Amino acid sequence: MDRRQFLRDVFLWSAGISLAIPRFNILPEALAAEKPQALLGLATGEDYAALVARVLTPLGGMASFVRPGDMVVVKPNIGWDRNPDQAANTHPLVVRALVVQALEAGAAKVKVFDRTCNEQRRCYASSGIESAIRELDDDRAVIEHIDPRKFIPVNISRGKSLSEWEIYKDVLECDCYINVPVAKHHGLSGLTLGLKNSMGVIGGNRGSLHHNLGQNLADLATVIRPKLTVVDATRILLRSGPQGGNVKDVKRLDTLIASPDPVAADAYATTLFALQPDAIDSTVAAYNLGLGEMDLAAIRVVSA
Repeated sequence: MDRRQFLRDVFLWSAGISLAIPRFNILPEALAAEKPQALLGLATGEDYAALVARVLTPLGGMASFVRPGDMVVVKPNIGWDRNPDQAANTHPLVVRALVVQALEAGAAKVKVFDRTCNEQRRCYASSGIESAIRELDDDRAVIEHIDPRKFIPVNISRGKSLSEWEIYKDVLECDCYINVPVAKHHGLSGLTLGLKNSMGVIGGNRGSLHHNLGQNLADLATVIRPKLTVVDATRILLRSGPQGGNVKDVKRLDTLIASPDPVAADAYATTLFALQPDAIDSTVAAYNLGLGEMDLAAIRVVSA
């Protein structure tokens, strides 16, 4: 199913229209044989613009995800009134490099936004992401404040815990959604990575989702489907997450992880904290829903 067909189905589901889904008798062994190996790019370096290009190279570069004329969303974590050295938000140079890469691949427009936890204007300014995008001085690259009117109810037909939630319309309608979380500690979920970063594109009472959070995030991931996940581990927050604040809790790794498989990206990023993928409930729940690979031995990691 291509992305446009998927979006048509999402809106039909939201309108309460039942779609007839053909059934096939496929043996589990056949499914396993046809399942492609998860591919993950890994790169380390201090030049973040070059680092973004390098980590995408094993995946075929940005052109593998963005086509000429596409409307692209680059979704970082901008949730907190923190500066880049405090590692609570995605690094602005990583975000800017991804936007530039998307534009060079031919994107007609690239939008950057997040539903923040602290006051939005302060978060956008303190994170450095707002100025990083505006300094590009390119009308095609836009950093926007969330518009509450754009949250629309979506039926989560595959959900085990959630049956419906409000999701930001631009995420559903864009041609390419690029998820760019920062890797950090989280007091409730253990870590916050790519699956948790989806909290920034949903409406409603997000706090209520923290009960059974792992399954709720996996359910949301059945309809919030990034083409590409890039985990920012240039600086990781080891303690006091998700807000942080003390640079003593930060470890600089100058590392990026990239994969079209969101579960694989989270699974590998977990190891940066000396943990295994099954330590994070959302990773396990998403794997059980068939949304990606969490077995590290089954993920092809290519260092660039």
